Amino acid sequence: MATRSVSRSITLSRRRFLSALGGLAAATAFSGSPLADSLLNKDAASGEPLFASAYKKANGEFGIGILDDLGQVLAQISLPGRGHGVAVSPDATRLAAFARRPGTFLIVLRPFEDAEPEVLTAEPGRHFYGHGCFSKDGRLLYAVENDFDAARGVVGVYDASGPQTRRIGELDTHGVGPHDILLSHDGKTLIVANGGIETHPDKGREKLNLETMSPSVVFLEAVSGDLLARHGLDASLHQLSLRHMALDADGRAWVGGQFEGSLSETPPLVGVFSRDELPKLLEMPETVASRLKNYIGSVTANAAGDVIATSAPRGGRTLFWSVADGAFLGAQTVPDGCGIAPIDQGSFLISDGNGGLSYVGDAEEPAEILARPPGYSWDNHMAAFG
Repeated sequence: MATRSVSRSITLSRRRFLSALGGLAAATAFSGSPLADSLLNKDAASGEPLFASAYKKANGEFGIGILDDLGQVLAQISLPGRGHGVAVSPDATRLAAFARRPGTFLIVLRPFEDAEPEVLTAEPGRHFYGHGCFSKDGRLLYAVENDFDAARGVVGVYDASGPQTRRIGELDTHGVGPHDILLSHDGKTLIVANGGIETHPDKGREKLNLETMSPSVVFLEAVSGDLLARHGLDASLHQLSLRHMALDADGRAWVGGQFEGSLSETPPLVGVFSRDELPKLLEMPETVASRLKNYIGSVTANAAGDVIATSAPRGGRTLFWSVADGAFLGAQTVPDGCGIAPIDQGSFLISDGNGGLSYVGDAEEPAEILARPPGYSWDNHMAAFG
């Protein structure tokens, strides 16, 4: 991963920040709708890195924050409850923010337009799992959902081509508890991580089937939903819930797991999945694995697609991996660090539950705190756009 000049970045980022302020509404905090003006000046922000993350404020308010590459909050919009993941359209003009499981709201934002956020509610008998993705042409939005009475995972398909987003159907995920979804680089295949954990909104976030879990990663034909491949785990790892994913430069899915078994065990928590190959689970030093509390929070590839970062917020560590051979590159301490997004060509921006935004340019160099906006607690994920 590349090292950057911090002083030069500060100068450039502050210049962009001041320029972007000209495109903000009179107040940078919005209560929801309508928006007085567009959130951001598209011309000022064009080509510059921007990031979106769900947050919780000290006063209990939930929202989505839009940040620059120094962790400065440029704009924010309130949410009706706790958010989780954010999907970015291919042209980076729309964001979709999903409720944390078992929430039922989906917010579609157009941050460069003078447009009200769209607020959608899950279909009866469904709730969101917190993640989604757009089709390659941006006309469709896919959201992982729970058909909770049937204990069946589905992908909700939404028409996002017009001024109003609407649900037009659903696809079966051939598993339980679909948590994350990716679109292949060619746009033809949906990749879904079925966490394997049965839940029901009447039971809150209670896990109902820990003894019979069956996690998997499935590859679906994006148009028809036909099952192209399904990869499970060895029976000894049936309690390794497969949760969050990122694609590397070769189109393989790197998947982070959360182990629901005993904390005395240290199973592999990161794996690489391809449609036509058996999964490969990766090894890390025992001295690192023993500190992670069997929990990977986010998985992200750098802009070059040759380094993968996986956060372990409960262990306060962020781990780095080589795409070329799956080698463990190292770990850096980021207390409660979970959200990760690519910044520059080979570096990462990491958000944490204490409100910090940190920069890591090399797996062997300590994380550098760039900002800690007062009153914010960043949620689990962060998306790059702009």
